[in-house]
Amino acid sequence: MIEKIEISGSNYKISDSFQKYAIKRIGKLDRYLPRANKKDVVAKIVITEVDRTHGNKYEVSAAMEIHGGKVLTARDECSNVFAGIDIIEAKLKGQIRRFKLENTPHLSKKGLKSLFIRKG
Repeated sequence: MIEKIEISGSNYKISDSFQKYAIKRIGKLDRYLPRANKKDVVAKIVITEVDRTHGNKYEVSAAMEIHGGKVLTARDECSNVFAGIDIIEAKLKGQIRRFKLENTPHLSKKGLKSLFIRKG
C-alpha cells in the first residue's frame, strides 16, 4: 500500500468518507509497480470544484512521484468525486503498466525479441 498519499481540495471540503475511499483505491496501485520502485512513492490528489452553468463539476487530478524521478499524472472532470477517483485509478494503472514495460528489461519487446533470434 502506498504510505504517503496527500489529499487536498480547492473550493471543496474533503470528507472523511471520500478520504478513506481515495486512500483505498489509490493506495492499491503500488502492486503494479516494479519491486525496486515501490519504496518512496508519493501520491498527491487535488479536488477542485468548478462551477458550471448546468451544475457543479469536480476536477480530480492525481500525481504519483515514483522513486527515480518519474512522475505519472492523470486528470478528469466529472460530476461525482467518487467516480472521478475510479477513473483516475484506471488511468494511473495504465501508465504504471507502460512504465513497468519500459523499465523492466525482461518485459520489454526488445528483451523478448532477443530470446527468439538465433545468433551464429
